[in-house]
Amino acid sequence: MNKVVIIGASEHGKVVADVIEREGKYALLGWIDSYKPAGGEFFGYPMLGAEDILLDLWQRKEIAGGIIAIGDNWTRGRMAEKIRSLASDFTFITAVHPSAQVGRGVTIGQGTVLMAGTVVNSDSRIGAHCILNTKSSLDHDCVMDDFSSLAPGVTVGGVVRIGAFSAISLGANIIHGKKIGAHTVIGAGALVRSDIPDHCVAYGLPARVLRPRAEGEKYL
Repeated sequence: MNKVVIIGASEHGKVVADVIEREGKYALLGWIDSYKPAGGEFFGYPMLGAEDILLDLWQRKEIAGGIIAIGDNWTRGRMAEKIRSLASDFTFITAVHPSAQVGRGVTIGQGTVLMAGTVVNSDSRIGAHCILNTKSSLDHDCVMDDFSSLAPGVTVGGVVRIGAFSAISLGANIIHGKKIGAHTVIGAGALVRSDIPDHCVAYGLPARVLRPRAEGEKYL
């Protein structure tokens, strides 16, 4: 079985590791993390080292690829850029929990993870390095642009577009046909009944824009 690594030894990384184990397509070799020393162990797998070790493993063909397990969308994007700068041909795998329901015509970009209980309905398009968290639902003909994310329990109606690097927080709901701009955060429990622009924070029942948001601003 081809071996892979997870970049980011974190609580989120544990869930990603569980998805990989349960999917059974790859064997997990260990963790790549700049902030934890090599030689230790995390969640039952060895700490291998920082990104320079990743490059060495890839060049020696000891791994078939890896996946970035960083929950913050912007930080995940910067890590993907860093890895591409080290190895332009690096393969980012997808990870889909066996309990996820994926409809006909769905496309899933590289580096994306679908966690337990996720539902994605027909002809939706999910970009690269996205997160669809536990029991989130993306209805038919939706688009999630690269590095966007759905938190646990999010419900997205059909024909919705979610912009790049945007985060839909815990339990939020987006009704049919709406558009969420790029670099935007929808707050926990919000109900989105109208389009939300780029670069803002919106929440409430119904959701309304509360303030602007800069690219890379922390939300976790």
